Amino acid sequence: MIEVENKLISKDVFEKKFVCDLNACKGACCVEGDAGAPLEKHELEKMEKASPAVKPYMRKAGIEAVEKQGPHTVDSFDGEHVTPLVNNKECAYVYFDENNKALCAIEKAYRNGDIDFMKPISCHLYPIRIQEYRKFDAVNYDKWEICNPACKLGESLQVPVYQFAKDALIRKYGEAWYAELPKIHDALNREKQPENE
Repeated sequence: MIEVENKLISKDVFEKKFVCDLNACKGACCVEGDAGAPLEKHELEKMEKASPAVKPYMRKAGIEAVEKQGPHTVDSFDGEHVTPLVNNKECAYVYFDENNKALCAIEKAYRNGDIDFMKPISCHLYPIRIQEYRKFDAVNYDKWEICNPACKLGESLQVPVYQFAKDALIRKYGEAWYAELPKIHDALNREKQPENE
């Protein structure tokens, strides 16, 4: 782990490669899994305020899930606030395009200027997962089999996880914090090079 301002970052964030390949995975991370997207406490009010503006972009099943469960709910397993699910499967805010790709109604409303909340930060950060503790945050790479196409594309393009998640990490921690990461990446690469090179 590497520490930057009380954030403990896994080396995988620098060493693993990742670029989302929606054409291959069809947005499976929004459909698979056993709970909705994790929400931070400050996001709960934003979800509530955004809900009416997001509704026109949602599917009927998603609207019904939100009407029944609310714009956010609590995961019974760990007590985390999460987005509601449709039939314990896809996120309620998912809609599908003509190629059956799962897309985000919240992000669509944001891109169309209807709301000022892009989407939950946990979605924006993925495949990075952040666990907040009292004295530090743990910043980890979350390996999930459904993202194998993204790993393959990331390898071919040579894009480390931290670069792929640049906008989300800046949104979470700020530009000054993020500016340290390329320096760390370069230092890690230098450590790997044989001394006689």
